[in-house]
Amino acid sequence: MKNIYESPLSSRYASEYMQKLFSADMRYTTWRRLWVSLARAEMKLGLPITEEQVTEMEAHVADIDYATVSEREKQVRHDVMAHIYAFGKVAPSAAGIIHLGATSCYVTDNADLIIYREALRYLRKELLVVIKNLSEFADKYKSIPTLGYTHYQPAQLITVGKRASLWIQDLVSDIDEIDHVISRMKMLGCRGTTGTEASFVDLFDGDTTKIDQMNRMIADDFEFGCCFDVCGQTYPRKLDSRILNVLSSIAQSCYRMANDIRLLQHDRQLEEPFEKDQIGSSAMAYKRNPMRCERICSLSRYLMADAMNAPMTASVQWLERTLDDSANRRISMPEGFLCADAVIRLAQNVTNGLVVNEKIIEKTVKEYLPFMATENLMMEAVKRGGDRQKVHEIIRNCSMKATAGMKNGEECDLLSRLSAEPEFGLSEEDMNKLLDPYLYIGRCSEQVTMLLEKISPLIKDVCADASEITL
Repeated sequence: MKNIYESPLSSRYASEYMQKLFSADMRYTTWRRLWVSLARAEMKLGLPITEEQVTEMEAHVADIDYATVSEREKQVRHDVMAHIYAFGKVAPSAAGIIHLGATSCYVTDNADLIIYREALRYLRKELLVVIKNLSEFADKYKSIPTLGYTHYQPAQLITVGKRASLWIQDLVSDIDEIDHVISRMKMLGCRGTTGTEASFVDLFDGDTTKIDQMNRMIADDFEFGCCFDVCGQTYPRKLDSRILNVLSSIAQSCYRMANDIRLLQHDRQLEEPFEKDQIGSSAMAYKRNPMRCERICSLSRYLMADAMNAPMTASVQWLERTLDDSANRRISMPEGFLCADAVIRLAQNVTNGLVVNEKIIEKTVKEYLPFMATENLMMEAVKRGGDRQKVHEIIRNCSMKATAGMKNGEECDLLSRLSAEPEFGLSEEDMNKLLDPYLYIGRCSEQVTMLLEKISPLIKDVCADASEITL
């Protein structure tokens, strides 16, 4: 429908996989799976629930009548109760035992946890594709000298691959954070209206060991190692902060990489992929704008800002429960994941087709190499009997004059200026022998190789194909 608002995250940016993960079908079928898990556990622990009731519930997890849900919600003004009613319609033998002892957050919060964990796993896999792309790039260009920059001013030489290794290291740290959060995610379980489990104390006639068993069984059904030790009505909203912080961290890394590429594309040293029929500008037909990297930066800013929602929500949760988290979380959490997905997909595209303009890089290196070599030239001049302090002053004066000339569009004439200084003691031919750029890249190649060897187990089985929904 073109006459109502549609989120660009759905229509333009996020993958079908991630959209499906946060769809109504995924959310509400997960609710039903949680109700099945609860009923099965209660049955096994002796409550009056039959195998037939559980089987009937299982058979109708996916056939949700949204019209019935909508009509019922208009009457009762409660989404969970509307879904219980609709589930009971298709599983009539179980209608009376669905949601037994539970509160709404049993399905809403646990379903969120299940979906968030799956979304983090998916993003992890997709982020590894970016790391693999960059690793191949870094390995290919690990020995190609290029001008380094500090303060965006010319600095000592590095290599093209070494610069990419900085991006890789950031992204690998994001993988570490994702793994940390996933490994420590816990389930809410079924804990009652204020987290006291009082309804189950009654249902199990005071046998609290059965309550613990029930929660372990539910957690096992969804492959969670354990439940939170204590809770109010909801799981601790600080977990949302940890999750959005991870997504923000990914955005920070991708932003940094994309911004570097934008700067380098301005200098024509590096370029993002550009399609054969792609139009760079509606007015300036010659342009090749770094639009993918610009989009990464744009979406990353949104995601970093979105991450502020969770701590603001977590900090104002009153006592055992307040509902002012709900509307915010319905937007900030799914959109955070969809935005992260979009950023990573763009990063995959960019890193899979980076163009290195080696001749431009070589020209830039050649222009600035005399300045890079001045320390070595000074050492050579001293070896030949020169006074270190006087040689240093000669280099400083000649460098300032050569730089001033370059600012007026002249070629760099530093070497000829130095050779004209008798106290410097080196001819231009002598100095040219010290202008091999490979003498000034230090351990760049070795550093790249060491990093890639270290992370190789992480990416050895990575492929670019998205997996199917596995919930």
